[in-house]
Amino acid sequence: MAGHYHRSQKNYKTSWRTIVSVTHYEDDARFAAALDRILLLTVMLNDDMNRGLAADGLTPSRTSLLWTLRRIGPCPQKAIAAAMKISPRTVTGLVDGLVATGFVTREPSPADRRAVLVTFTGKGTAAVDSLIEQQREFGRQLFATMPPERLAGLEAGLDDVLATLHALGLRSPF
Repeated sequence: MAGHYHRSQKNYKTSWRTIVSVTHYEDDARFAAALDRILLLTVMLNDDMNRGLAADGLTPSRTSLLWTLRRIGPCPQKAIAAAMKISPRTVTGLVDGLVATGFVTREPSPADRRAVLVTFTGKGTAAVDSLIEQQREFGRQLFATMPPERLAGLEAGLDDVLATLHALGLRSPF
């Protein structure tokens, strides 16, 4: 296509096929540039998140478990596994790590003495509260100076991208 475009430019000939080819080529370049920005953004945010979590003694997987526990409350590990869509064995490893670092405990269930509930410690609650505040502050840093119509456009564009990803079969872990 690019070769056809260059020939038509050189000869100053224009046809609807040339226009379609050029438009298609320009669209592909724009799409690739937009995807490059999303990928760069993903890498930058992921690196920042990993550094911040490590400073708090957490990993992304352990943090995901903490977010899940915050959402569903004290519960058996089996419920966490179901909510996170991961194996109970994986949850056991994550909970073991969070217990060892003081973020959660395993407590007997008041309703069933055979059951054990994963429950936040004070440190775990404080960590999640801190993460929530850090997320809010980071949002303010990123978007507070952006004109409202531009922020609305960004939100709409991201919604479109997420909808397309869902339509392609990709699912959010949340």
